Amino acid sequence: MPPVPPESSDPRPSTVTRRTVLGAVAATAASAPLLTGLAAPASAAPSAVRPRALPGGGDLGPNVLIFDPGTSGIQAKLDQIFHQQESAQFGTGRYALLFKPGTYSGLNAQIGFYTSIAGLGLSPDDTTINGDVTVDAGWANGNATQNFWRSAENLALVPVNGTDRWAVAQAAPFRRMHVRGGLNLAPSGYGWASGGYIADSRVDGQVGPYSQQQWYTRDSVIGGWVNAVWNMVFSGVQGAPAQSFPNPPYTTLDTTPVSREKPFLYLNGSEFRVFLPEKRTNARGVTWGNGTPRGTSLSLSQFYVAKPGVSAATLNQALAQGLHLLLTPGIYHVDQPVQVNRANTVVLGLGYATIVPDNGVTAMKVADVDGVRLAGFLIDAGPVNSATLLEVGPRGASQDHSANPTTVQDVFVRIGGAGAGKATTSMVINSRNTIVDHTWVWRADHGTGVGWDTNRADYGVVVNGDDVLCTGLFVEHFNKYDVQWLGQRGRTIFFQNEKAYDAPNQAAVQDGNVKGYAAYKVGDNVTAHEAWGLGSYCNYTADTGIVQHHGFAAPNTSGVKFHGVLVVSLGGNGQYEHVINEAGAPTSGTSTTPSTVVSYP
Repeated sequence: MPPVPPESSDPRPSTVTRRTVLGAVAATAASAPLLTGLAAPASAAPSAVRPRALPGGGDLGPNVLIFDPGTSGIQAKLDQIFHQQESAQFGTGRYALLFKPGTYSGLNAQIGFYTSIAGLGLSPDDTTINGDVTVDAGWANGNATQNFWRSAENLALVPVNGTDRWAVAQAAPFRRMHVRGGLNLAPSGYGWASGGYIADSRVDGQVGPYSQQQWYTRDSVIGGWVNAVWNMVFSGVQGAPAQSFPNPPYTTLDTTPVSREKPFLYLNGSEFRVFLPEKRTNARGVTWGNGTPRGTSLSLSQFYVAKPGVSAATLNQALAQGLHLLLTPGIYHVDQPVQVNRANTVVLGLGYATIVPDNGVTAMKVADVDGVRLAGFLIDAGPVNSATLLEVGPRGASQDHSANPTTVQDVFVRIGGAGAGKATTSMVINSRNTIVDHTWVWRADHGTGVGWDTNRADYGVVVNGDDVLCTGLFVEHFNKYDVQWLGQRGRTIFFQNEKAYDAPNQAAVQDGNVKGYAAYKVGDNVTAHEAWGLGSYCNYTADTGIVQHHGFAAPNTSGVKFHGVLVVSLGGNGQYEHVINEAGAPTSGTSTTPSTVVSYP
């Protein structure tokens, strides 16, 4: 085991280009009329023809590769895709690698950009790989801070040397996995790393984050946890280290207040189905391993299986017919919002399916209804400014969805990087009781179409709805507030942020009389809010003299509570005067040492 990096060590270069999202983008615009597939209205011309009903089910397309234990040449195919995707940070390739239940031996599945690997059993233990599912950082000279947009799900691993390596950054979930050994979250050589997220997983051995700056683990079982750099957060994790923030910086909650695991594709015999795990309250540990998992199941015939090139009108027709959506890997351009109007609708992406609004529309809008599940896709902002990119519930939504909330899981948003993109606000949550479980909302700091006004994006996530819960919230580089929370009784467990690197000067980030826009701003009228394990980092490379008055801003009232909060100046490129409001010591110099607040107020 290498020496544990000290908490004050800077796990990153002085000049950082670390984020790249091929993400999710949506814009706000007037809702376009839907093709409903119903009878024409009386005012229509007699010749009006009802659109032909769209079929459910079908094949999953050429970029979903399905293996069984008897498939020949599996390793060669895995290597071929990895070679193509290893450094394709802003490429157009999208792949899902699916393994039928059974046992596979001698494999090392190296996972590159926009690649998902998953088992097709009801339990991870139905699909066992005697080998590794690996993410490393050879393509970036050992720097893992840009290992975005990839995932592993629903597999059991027996690592060749006893420990699997999963050295990822943002937008790289590790869900419903069983590692029969240890898990190393750092790249070989233990270079810089900035992740990450684990949920509903069991690691029999120890998890070693080593150089990882931050990590969130939810509702899992681990054999132990080795160290911490800045911010390690656990909720509902058996085997998690005890609460000890800031030394070491562990924020530990015994349970997760509400959770409902991500939908997933599986095989029932030869039939593809989608499993919908049930909601849990005060959750702890994994949902699988003790008989049949709890939840419901949908046949693939109940889904419109979308292929790249399909129009938004066709997607909306399918939804209006009562079909769910399965987005196969690829890029989908939309000229009107995808309208999710029916309760309990599932929109599930495979292989980082990506939605791009072409003309300034909102990519997706969800009605104020129960139980919608959005999961596993990206929204990538288009060149015409969108007012919003993803809108969950209309403005003013007020229905109580506590019994059956909408969930937004592994839905990622990017503005710029792969090309020109603009959006005033990326993700807006208006519906009450919504659960946002792992998102990365990113205004690109590198790639194509990047600049203070080039990929302008004022706000990352805006929460207007009451009783919203975020578990695993990553939001970075926005021109104004990264998160603005205006609803009552909101809760966040784990928040990771970097302020925009490219702010040209102090005046550009002035928030009235306040120096710099807070990374996480709770509205002045909010009387109840609670958050655990939050970090904001500044790295003002265009003007290193910029000062942030604080990373976090909130009403100073007993009902608004923060636990385990930190700010970090990366190498002295900008400084914070406080952590939250007027609390917390300033950062100083170039030591990259966090300033912390254990609890507020």
